Amino acid sequence: MQVIIPLAGKGTRLRPHTHLVPKPLLKVAGRPVMDWVMDRLEGLQVEELIFITGHLKEQVEEYTRSRYPYPSRYIEQKVQDGTAGAVNLARPFVDGPVLIIFVDTVFEADLTLINRVDADGIIWAKEVEDYQRFGVVVTDSQGFMSRIVEKPREPISRLANIGLYYIRAVDSLWQGIDYVLSSAPNKGEYYLTDAFQWMIEQGKRIFTAEVGGWYDCGKLDTLLETNAILLNNGAARSASFPGVTIREPVYIEDGVKIERSTVGPNVSLERGTSVMDSTLANAIVGRDTTLHNVSLDGALIGNSVLVEGLKGSATLGDHSEVTARPPS
Repeated sequence: MQVIIPLAGKGTRLRPHTHLVPKPLLKVAGRPVMDWVMDRLEGLQVEELIFITGHLKEQVEEYTRSRYPYPSRYIEQKVQDGTAGAVNLARPFVDGPVLIIFVDTVFEADLTLINRVDADGIIWAKEVEDYQRFGVVVTDSQGFMSRIVEKPREPISRLANIGLYYIRAVDSLWQGIDYVLSSAPNKGEYYLTDAFQWMIEQGKRIFTAEVGGWYDCGKLDTLLETNAILLNNGAARSASFPGVTIREPVYIEDGVKIERSTVGPNVSLERGTSVMDSTLANAIVGRDTTLHNVSLDGALIGNSVLVEGLKGSATLGDHSEVTARPPS
């Protein structure tokens, strides 16, 4: 089985980090989002990973080739025309059933389900309360998808589409994508989900499976929420420092320096970072960063950043420098 991993095609919601680091390589609970997702491939017969990348193709290729033990292929999506266009780029290289994973979320699911379900495909979903934010899946009485609707106004379903699919009837998928790409764009994009809807209308059966957990990593507040969930679910890594208060859970790598500070809860600190005379909660901080005299609750801070005197919340990309001075 081949695995298509579109890293482009869905737009960019995190700024300014994503100008420097691809979203799947952003760390949450001490590990890149991509690593959490790749863990789920255990137990599957994976023949090849096909990455559909954006403008940061080199970073993705360098990281994934060194990290994952699968043959890999990298295709750059130069025109960001949507998810159907992204997946379509893999067509010349696909010769059988495919697993399609959009890696801006962390999920809990047993993907070996694909070996047990008799269907043309599987779409994974998660029941949510705020259904208006997502594409939702409507199912029939047997659990097969009957419709998929983007951001519905009415509560026709609370099963949110999480961006994880298995397609056994791959020829039908390509026909559906052809139909989508030859039609007018849907809200300015060509959606892969419209190809699935076409498949259903042609008589294909796509089973809907619920995931045990689904944690968004696509924007600041949900990234920090996901960090907190993973830390509370066993990813924490603590340490002790003289004169420092640690409020669990936290993830603190070796080589971190903390003095006269309170850190936590729900904080991840990478190696080489220094925290002095500060309070820090609900934050993800990259490597080789210095935080001095700050009070931050809700922060996403990149690598090699210097922050002094700042209070509140912040999102800072790599190599930033912020010094907050009291009013004169």
